[in-house]
Amino acid sequence: MHVLVTGNTGYVGPAVAGTLREDYAGLSITGYDTGFFAHCLTGAQRLPEARLDRQVFGDVRELDPALLDGVEAVVALAAVSNDPMGDRYQQVTEAVNRDATMNLARAAKARGAKRFVFASSCSIYGLAEGGPRRESDALNPLTAYARSKVDTERELATLADESFTVTCLRFATACGWSERLRLDLVLNDFVAGALATGRIHILSDGSPWRPLIVIDDMARAVSWAVTRDAGNGGHFLAVNTGANRWNYQVRDLAKAVGEVVPDVQIDIDASAQPDKRSYRVDFGLFERLAPAHQPRVELAQAIEILRDGLQGMSFADPNYRDSSLIRMNVLGEHVRTGRLDEKLRWVDRVSGTPDRD
Repeated sequence: MHVLVTGNTGYVGPAVAGTLREDYAGLSITGYDTGFFAHCLTGAQRLPEARLDRQVFGDVRELDPALLDGVEAVVALAAVSNDPMGDRYQQVTEAVNRDATMNLARAAKARGAKRFVFASSCSIYGLAEGGPRRESDALNPLTAYARSKVDTERELATLADESFTVTCLRFATACGWSERLRLDLVLNDFVAGALATGRIHILSDGSPWRPLIVIDDMARAVSWAVTRDAGNGGHFLAVNTGANRWNYQVRDLAKAVGEVVPDVQIDIDASAQPDKRSYRVDFGLFERLAPAHQPRVELAQAIEILRDGLQGMSFADPNYRDSSLIRMNVLGEHVRTGRLDEKLRWVDRVSGTPDRD
C-alpha cells in the first residue's frame, strides 16, 4: 500500500509516520509539506522524515496531481492549524484548509485512490451547553479554523461513494510530546509553565470543557482510517475521535499537572470573560467502530512524558510564549523577514518575488 501524508512535518506528522510504519509491513509512505515548521525539532534523535520512503516539499495549494499516481490512501493533515493563525490569515485558512483539501481529494479520487482521511476537529462544536456532543448534533463553529473544517467535511461528503471511502476524524484537542513540539496547546502550555516558572496561569475561570487526545493516539486513529472498510461506518464517516475519559475542565488539567510537577502555583482568573469555546464530546461511535485503535495514553502519563521530554532538552525559558515553540511566532518571523508573503507562500531568496503566482 502507498500512502500520501500532507502536512507531515508539523506537530502530528512524525507520530503518524511512525505509527503507519509500525502497523503496515511493506507500506510506502510519501510526505508532502511546505516546510513552515520543518526546522522546529525538539529532542529528535534523527530526522522524523527518515521514516518515510519519500519526502516532497511543496505548497498543498499547488500539489501536482501526478504525485498521486499509485497512491491508495491520502492522509490530509496540512492546515493552518489553530485559531490565532486562522484569525490572522483567514483567507489563507480557507484556501489551505478547505479549497486545497478539496482539490487534493478530487485529484486523489480521479487518480484511483480508494481512501481519504481528513484531520477534522471537535472545535466545530464551539460553545455547546448540555451533554456531550454526538456526531449528529448541531455544529457551532466560532473561528475561521473551525468553519474551514465544517465546510470541508460537507464538501467531502459529496465525493464519497463505493470507490472512494472518506473518513473525517474529528479530533479532540491535541496534546503530548512530539519531535516537533508545540506549546500553544492547553496541556502542553500548562506543563511548560509549571517547569519554567513554577506557575500555571489560566486565562479564564477554568470552567470550560475540553476533550483532549495525545498525538500518538491520533496516529492510531489515522492508522485505522487508512484501511477502514466502508462496511464499518459507511462510504462517508465523520467521527468524534478521542475517549470519553479525556473530557476535562481546564482547571482540572492544571490540577493534574500540579500533581506531576511539584510546587506549582495555579492562578485562575475568576473575573475573566467566559471562554466561548466549551464543549464535551461523546466518543462512543469511535469506540464501537475502532475498538482495537482506542486511545491508550492516560492524562498523568501524558504529563509525565511532556515533563521528561522538556527536561531532557533543558527547557527553562520563562518567555517560551515568545519562542519558536509557538507556531504563530514561527509564521510571524517568516513573514517579518520576507521568507513568506502575506498569503503564506515562500518568497524566492534571490529575486525577492513569490516563487509562484
